[in-house]
Amino acid sequence: MDLSLRALAGRSGVSAPMLSQVERGETSPTLTVANRIAAGLELKLSQLLRLDESGTVSVVRPPDRRGGGADGHRWEVLTPPLPGQRAEVSCHSVQPGARTGGPGDPPMHEPGARETSLVQRGRLTFVCDGTRHELAEGDAVTFDADLPHHFENPGEEEAVLLAVVSAGLRRS
Repeated sequence: MDLSLRALAGRSGVSAPMLSQVERGETSPTLTVANRIAAGLELKLSQLLRLDESGTVSVVRPPDRRGGGADGHRWEVLTPPLPGQRAEVSCHSVQPGARTGGPGDPPMHEPGARETSLVQRGRLTFVCDGTRHELAEGDAVTFDADLPHHFENPGEEEAVLLAVVSAGLRRS
């Protein structure tokens, strides 16, 4: 995002002189002002404050991954749980006859979330808002993740999919 101070002042409701002082480190904004600046930049306050500055590289080893599942569907989150993170990558294995979206699965995604899923192995039926789509190995699907959806495995072998969910992006 390429904004001038004046443009950011208009979007955030924070004066251009105040923004200039904050930018130069001459003053520290209150949380209210910082939140208005974040909103003007279309960020969450945690993203603006960069609460995850402890490092620029995060490695998540298999034993450290968050995961769960039940009834033939197992999932694990491959991305670290950092504040202000805008996307999450997860790997799902679905046994024959099983489906995602059951007990033990992650909750529904937040409003405005988008998901892209790639079938890495096997076949899956993707059901979104009542419409069924047959997917084969190598197929990818992108959809509004806040709609009711799930994947079913109609095959005779385990199916594996990789899912990337971007949080709360505005639809355009």
